[in-house]
Amino acid sequence: MKSQSSSAQQALAALGTRLREVRIDAGLTGRALAKRAGWHESKVSRIEYGRIQPSPDDIRTWCLCSGVPEQTAEFVASLRAVEGMFVEWRRMESTGLRRAQEVVVPLWERTRSFHIYNPRLIPGPIQTRGYIAALLDGLRLRRGLLDDVEAAVQVRVDKQHVVGEGDHRFAIVLEESVLRFPIGGAEVMAGQLGHLLAVSSLPSVSLGIIPLGTDRSRTWPVEGFWMFDEKQVNVELVSGHLTITQPHELKLYKDIFRDLSGQAVFGREARAAITSAIDRLDHDRS
Repeated sequence: MKSQSSSAQQALAALGTRLREVRIDAGLTGRALAKRAGWHESKVSRIEYGRIQPSPDDIRTWCLCSGVPEQTAEFVASLRAVEGMFVEWRRMESTGLRRAQEVVVPLWERTRSFHIYNPRLIPGPIQTRGYIAALLDGLRLRRGLLDDVEAAVQVRVDKQHVVGEGDHRFAIVLEESVLRFPIGGAEVMAGQLGHLLAVSSLPSVSLGIIPLGTDRSRTWPVEGFWMFDEKQVNVELVSGHLTITQPHELKLYKDIFRDLSGQAVFGREARAAITSAIDRLDHDRS
């Protein structure tokens, strides 16, 4: 199985290495373990080298055949951690959008330093209720999900307390085009842009806008991502939610955030870009 990032691939390989150590400690060859388990002998080496992801049943069988059934729970927990590095939306949202909002609450609560880049949308911590409702209702319709939008909106709104409380800090960089994408209609978008002006003045928020006319020859727009205390990066893909924890990958995202920030304007210039978007919206509505 090909994993969705080197973080997931390395974690899977590390799990395989630990399983190989269990086999060796039991005095078993790969062929002997496969025979006991009733598997094709190539399956053992493929699991050990991270080429395929074992199932929980595979791990139970492995531990039983190696004489260490008491280690099953620990290995299954490690497998769940690997699986959690890439989660398809259809799995995360199988019971509705509310659960998908709730699952990240602990991460938001414990993170002190947020670095967020988005080329398409205003990020969740600084969205208005109307903007959130428009986005989540669109997701529900597009993916055919259970209609719990109202509850999901409330969870996201409740999470936003971290913006103004405690010692949480937000460094946010947006493409200027984000200000021009109409979400929820003109009235909702006007409210969102007004809110953006307000939060840009908060001491806990650093808001950068990359102007539309900026030369992007060296650093062009990339996928939207969040960095949590420089220890974890989350990326929202079309198919699912990716978690990155490997140091060399984290450095890549840290570096690209620095480069994108270098192209952005802040303070008065950023507020001028937002005001310009509001003026344009007002003109289009008149």
